[in-house]
Amino acid sequence: MARVSRQDPEQFSQQRAHPVDEVLPVGKLTLFGFQHVLAFYAGAVIVPIVLGNALGLSREELVYLINADLLTCGVASIIQALGVWKIGARLPLVQGVTFTAVSPMIAIGLGAGGGTAGLLVVYGAVITAGIATFLFAPFFSKLVKYFPPIVIGTILTVIGLTLIPQGLKDAAGGAQLIGHPGYGDPKNLAYALGTLLFILVVVRFGKSYLSSLAVLLGLVAGTGVAWLLGDVDFGGVKNAAWFGVSTPFHYGMPKFELFPIIAMVVVMLITMVETTGDVYAIGEITGKKVDNATVANALRADGVATVLGGVFNSFPYVAFAENIGLVRMSKVMSRFVVVAAGGFMIVMGLLPKAGSAVAAIPHPVLGGAAIAMFGMVAAVGIQILGKVDLREERNALILAVSLAAALLPNAVEPFFTRMPEDVRAVLNSGITLGSLTAVLLNLFFNVFTRRKTMEIDWDEIEGDEPAEAHEPFGAPAPAAPYTPQAHHHPGPPHAPGPQHPQGGPDWGIPGH
Repeated sequence: MARVSRQDPEQFSQQRAHPVDEVLPVGKLTLFGFQHVLAFYAGAVIVPIVLGNALGLSREELVYLINADLLTCGVASIIQALGVWKIGARLPLVQGVTFTAVSPMIAIGLGAGGGTAGLLVVYGAVITAGIATFLFAPFFSKLVKYFPPIVIGTILTVIGLTLIPQGLKDAAGGAQLIGHPGYGDPKNLAYALGTLLFILVVVRFGKSYLSSLAVLLGLVAGTGVAWLLGDVDFGGVKNAAWFGVSTPFHYGMPKFELFPIIAMVVVMLITMVETTGDVYAIGEITGKKVDNATVANALRADGVATVLGGVFNSFPYVAFAENIGLVRMSKVMSRFVVVAAGGFMIVMGLLPKAGSAVAAIPHPVLGGAAIAMFGMVAAVGIQILGKVDLREERNALILAVSLAAALLPNAVEPFFTRMPEDVRAVLNSGITLGSLTAVLLNLFFNVFTRRKTMEIDWDEIEGDEPAEAHEPFGAPAPAAPYTPQAHHHPGPPHAPGPQHPQGGPDWGIPGH
């Protein structure tokens, strides 16, 4: 893939504005903004659906979560793209709920009893983590060197492998059916497999625009077939109100408990790494200069959006990589297009009927799409790890032990059930446990020992590393912030030396 060269800022000196700051006509803003919503929608609604089902929420409560999520996504995207003071990167970045938080939030919510009682503890942790993100943003933007590709690749692989079982449970009929005859029914598996095959066919034979909407089209097609066969109930759509506003603390005042807060702060540290990569990727695509201040502003926007999510009954937020790919594909760089997309999201968040229609998607159909989306997350991690020298024993140990730690909660559940409830809320999450292990082992092997390791040089960017694993299905890959290529110092044959990256895949996660 040919290198995407940076545009010289001086070439815009005679123009009224850089393409990122260009205000397009209303018609184009509307069209391109709605396109961003389409690319974003499937990933945006999966998180509240998965979490709501796992916590045993009612259909009405699930609809409310979806609408609250869409409303907050819209506000968060506008803040990120438009910018207020030192909040917002002022780049075409769409904000959405991060997949990284799914497993920890489920663990926190179930540990607090599930249902709306569990949500109150989740929201207390989300609000606190958002405040911490805002305050830590300027410092974190200078700490990228402590998150080399071996850590980033391991974390993304852990996220994907940990979320895939949730998609498989939905494919079997949903976690709520475990222990019932309907769980694993061949009809459920047929819906899931049919949805997944439909997505694959669209990616294989559809044009680039249709391919970028493959997941959304798969959900629509799968739900349509299930409806024709009488397995979808849209009765809730008829009963839902046309208009509804998400009010602050709808379920009650949040509960602030120490260990859930620690777990969510760890989640936000992981998403801060993700956002940093996304910011540099969009800067490379648009030719807009990105520096530490820009990264700090983007992270502050994540923090503010996450606080708003906790207040307005939603979740932690991060820049969506799918929409970064859409910017590259469409070559529409205006950040005001994202502002328009945010406006669409807000309107959709005020329409409970829309949320009710989404909540009617059958679990097996959702599972078929989730398998593809969560699997792509793991693929991104594997892609990055492929550029790491795993012949180096320390790198191999970081990966091996972190994967083992991530699998522990699901493999040996009794071990965690005997822990104190607060400790279990932190450790009974494969994502949190695996990610913490990767970070700590990297510090132990490479930082505290003063051993030279990969250093990220954002000025050395090569655009020949495909990043389609985490972009919209079938969309051309954007230029990526760094490629973790291994360069060995002279030494004995096959003796691995310190590594220095040149450029490579960005760190974004689909839907995440």
